[in-house]
Amino acid sequence: MLAFKSSVMRKIVTLLLLILLSSCLNNEDYSLPDITVENPDIPLEQITTFSAIKSLYEQALNNGNSTTKIYSETNLYIEGYVISTDKYGNFFEELIIQNKVDDNNPNNDPRLGFKISINASSLSDTYQFGQKVFVKLNDLTIGEDSGVITIGKGDAVQVEQIQASEYQDIIFRTNEIANIQPKMAGFETLTSADLNTLIQLENMQLNRLEMGRTFAAESFDEFDGLRLLENCNTGISTILQTSTFSDFNALVVPQGKGSITGILSRDYGDDFNVLVINSSEAVNFENSNRCDPLEWNCDLATTLGTNNLLYQDFEDQRNNRPVEIEGWTNFIEAGTEAWEGYSSTSSNASLGRSCRFQCASSGDVSNIGWLITPPINLDEQDGETLRFKTSNSLADSSFMEVLYSQDWDGDEATITSATWGVFSDAYIVKDTDSFASWFNSGTIDLSCETGTVYIAFKFTGGGIESFDGIYELDEISVDFAE
Repeated sequence: MLAFKSSVMRKIVTLLLLILLSSCLNNEDYSLPDITVENPDIPLEQITTFSAIKSLYEQALNNGNSTTKIYSETNLYIEGYVISTDKYGNFFEELIIQNKVDDNNPNNDPRLGFKISINASSLSDTYQFGQKVFVKLNDLTIGEDSGVITIGKGDAVQVEQIQASEYQDIIFRTNEIANIQPKMAGFETLTSADLNTLIQLENMQLNRLEMGRTFAAESFDEFDGLRLLENCNTGISTILQTSTFSDFNALVVPQGKGSITGILSRDYGDDFNVLVINSSEAVNFENSNRCDPLEWNCDLATTLGTNNLLYQDFEDQRNNRPVEIEGWTNFIEAGTEAWEGYSSTSSNASLGRSCRFQCASSGDVSNIGWLITPPINLDEQDGETLRFKTSNSLADSSFMEVLYSQDWDGDEATITSATWGVFSDAYIVKDTDSFASWFNSGTIDLSCETGTVYIAFKFTGGGIESFDGIYELDEISVDFAE
């Protein structure tokens, strides 16, 4: 009987304590987060498309304005899906939304995305990846921030952030969490229409020169880490951008090959395309069988020979006409463009007459061009070295390589079937280098090999936007000691 009374008393005391604790709490200060979602009741006639909003912005640009403000007599919304998360620190005070779950969506609107600038952190606590949202556009401003279309507050000059006190009255959640399927694409096929959308790149790997580096914790990383990725099928390079404030900044980038999923964006200075991932789990490089090319293994030379074996400065070439030099091969593998003579005194001046490859405005999906030296017999002299200079007017995702072959027979028909390695120690102007500058290759030592070698300057690009680069080449010199 006493045990029964004791049990009853414990239950009464526990209940009284719970009531007392509840009465003491200030509900405004200690309320639990509301995780329930009630779908907003938005009439269909008030929902517009991403394409319509993008067209409105483009019209403003055509009229000489950098932004446009949305005015509507009734409420106006867009319907989209969240594809970014700040949970791991690689996105900050922004939401990226796109209009499609996958490319099989019956909606005829093309896959498009917008950035929404918000002066608030921990947005992933409110908006989950894949969550369907409605954005109320009335009195919002549309413009560009770091090269991507951005929605926020603002004026006729710039887009400003939506404040923390108001964003939940502008971006309305629904209870639908979609399974977002990234667009499967080759980087060379992507255009500005793919910015702010989720994409997946296959058969990718970290460039061999970046091996062992972290995502964004190297001594030279200031605000973002920029790591060069490359496609094993095409050789096309992509820049992975990671914030130095991300939770995974100190992790080493996986060193195999495979797929990577992220949001296509632009770097802070709007100079080139980048891929931004939500977390380190977006990198699936589990295949250890990398696709690195053969490499010339003589390193850089410590001395330069005083005798010249081959020199070409292109001074006798015709401007904007294909290069024609006796003994050299100017081969078009794809497209309609070739290496051509180039002369300019503009901000990106040539070195007198130079050589360039330009695929911008070519109209070709793919442009691949080779400029190959005459054969060089490494057995006839000692101490051979190679030097050249490169520059670019526009790089985007196009790129230039300096290759060598010791088994090519000199026939154009066998160029692509021959074995070509890379001069990995040679410096070639990069997409991230400033325009209008000429960069020295360094002095590449050729003397550790024997036999006959051909040296090729290969350009890969295309007329598609973001792949339409322009590279310049000059002062190619092969010297020897004796």
